[in-house]
Amino acid sequence: MLETDFTYIIDTFFTLFAMTLIIFMVPGFAMLEAGLVRTKNVTSVLTINTMIYAVASLAFLLIGYKYAFGSWENSSMSMWAAFLFQMAFVGKTVNIMSGGVSERVRIIPLAIFTVVMGAAIYPTIVNISWGANFLDGTLLALHMHDLAGSTVIHSTGGWALLAAIIIIGARKGRYIDGKIRVIPASNIPLVVLGAFLLWIGWFGFNGGSVGSISSKESADTVALTIMNTNTAGLAGAIMAGILMYMRYRLFDITMILNGALGGLVAVTAGPDLYDMYSPILIGAVGGILVVFAVPFFDKLRLDDPVGALSVHLVNGIWGTLAVGIFVADVSFLDQLKGVLVVAGFVFPVSLAVLYAINKLVAFRAPDDMQVEGMDVGECGVEAYPEFKRAI
Repeated sequence: MLETDFTYIIDTFFTLFAMTLIIFMVPGFAMLEAGLVRTKNVTSVLTINTMIYAVASLAFLLIGYKYAFGSWENSSMSMWAAFLFQMAFVGKTVNIMSGGVSERVRIIPLAIFTVVMGAAIYPTIVNISWGANFLDGTLLALHMHDLAGSTVIHSTGGWALLAAIIIIGARKGRYIDGKIRVIPASNIPLVVLGAFLLWIGWFGFNGGSVGSISSKESADTVALTIMNTNTAGLAGAIMAGILMYMRYRLFDITMILNGALGGLVAVTAGPDLYDMYSPILIGAVGGILVVFAVPFFDKLRLDDPVGALSVHLVNGIWGTLAVGIFVADVSFLDQLKGVLVVAGFVFPVSLAVLYAINKLVAFRAPDDMQVEGMDVGECGVEAYPEFKRAI
């Protein structure tokens, strides 16, 4: 066997394995969201997560992938493996969004937006960052380092979510007479399961983005990337737990897990470039940002049941800028420019698309459907039919 053939085979296998780990994030998002919403909305959340994976992936297959990368050709591995790896990413942008509008979003309009995200919005961001780059040679051309998508994926999903919350509004009963009504999670074990599935999936998310494992150097880079990814998650969880105890004398597991996820998002832009200590600080800052961002968005009346804005948008921005702070040969201004260009495209385009779809098919479920539960009105199947549904 030729050495080039061996390298091709090993990198193809590595990419398929990484892609499989990323797909574990589909049930990760589903379980996390199912545990954080009320029992009367669980089936709807699970249905939405299933449809996002199917619809976004097919839209990317038929339209988005070639638009993003300009071609299916790939000389370093099977082009089918390269596609599958990139396909595993696309649904995450809408998963981020769907969790933040849980308990009042309807399935059909969200599915329509998913087509637009998978075929056009997300591929545009990939094109100008990782792909064919139609902005090359212009003042807007991006030169940021974003290994696995702190901005390309997480901030993209976060900006789309912000637009969606503005269009759809808060859940019925969330904000009453100027006060914030706490709506507790329905199933903490599911929240923990979902968060750890996401955590495990992140090893493929970031490690697979190195692109190769067929040489000693690339194998070391993959291992360092995965170690740094895990380290940031650990630091985010610990810092969130410490802050919650200092403020409330309580250990809130949902906030601890969101702190971990915030750390994971933050490190995603540059885990291949950091030493083994920088991710501790980057992840810790990520956990701190989550703890303070969640009440901040509530004060703005931006109803986000799962804390997705705090985890993905805030830490997507922080993680991208952190590369420019902690890595000497990466320009902070290039990182900042990447954040601003993506924000300047994704937020207004998402707002316009969501507004147009909302005029045709309302995103927000009627108040009576929200009271009865989205499971009955949207799916006809209740996740917990023996339980009395809470209002």
